[in-house]
Amino acid sequence: MLPALAELEGHVVWRAHARVTSAVEAVLPPNVDIHAYAALVALADGVPRSQQALAQTVCVSRTTIMRVAADLAERGLVERVRNPTDRRSYLLTRTSEGELAAQSWHRHVAALEKAVTAGLTTRQRDDLRFLLRRVVEAELPPDTPEELRCSIAFLIARLHMRMRADFVGVLGPLGIDPAHAGILTALVATGPISQSELARLFAVSGAHMVQLVDDLEGRGLVARRRLDTDRRTQVLDLLPGAEECLARAKVLADGVTAACLAPLTPAQIDRLLDLLRRVIATP
Repeated sequence: MLPALAELEGHVVWRAHARVTSAVEAVLPPNVDIHAYAALVALADGVPRSQQALAQTVCVSRTTIMRVAADLAERGLVERVRNPTDRRSYLLTRTSEGELAAQSWHRHVAALEKAVTAGLTTRQRDDLRFLLRRVVEAELPPDTPEELRCSIAFLIARLHMRMRADFVGVLGPLGIDPAHAGILTALVATGPISQSELARLFAVSGAHMVQLVDDLEGRGLVARRRLDTDRRTQVLDLLPGAEECLARAKVLADGVTAACLAPLTPAQIDRLLDLLRRVIATP
């Protein structure tokens, strides 16, 4: 990572979550959905839950839980019935087939956890789990299963979900989102740089970076410029007002970070970031 980005708590958490997402795609077989597994685990106690409550427990959006619930019901892994107290919603209950599926999928999810933490020692895994859990514990629903509370992949996803939502909320009035702030930070540190190099630094696709730069260009914060020495290459320049916007964003982002990581001491925050950087660096 670019040193300027490696010092941003939000960017480190985002990159760690991206590492988890990459591991999910690489490790889990096509018939195993990580969100579906989490839902089956959450339903293990036999208590019917609404889709909304389940979305909160397993840390996914309502759109995602609707897809997951429909798929599980179609496969006979959950029973989905109308909520008698709210006919607009459904209640979900795990079936016996769902119990067998959860047991079968467990080894794949264990392999995912191992892949995410492959670059850590046992002591480092324990430290990371403890620190992540301490940060998100207060926001976990009381019925969150212990298996999820102990999953580093789940805890990273939970922290990322909280931080991203808070960052989007405070940066919205500036007309940028967290990714835009990260790009401005990188450009301040590197000077003019190509879109392809930025995409490499952020570990995103070229198409994704093009869209982000389009957003910043439309906001009047960056401009594309072709190099005189190579007309095929475009670099990005910061425009007047970009650094002022970034300075305002940093103040707001620092407030979000302080609130999110408030349960930790400064030394623990440093330890958490160091361990997350190790997760990101895992091949």
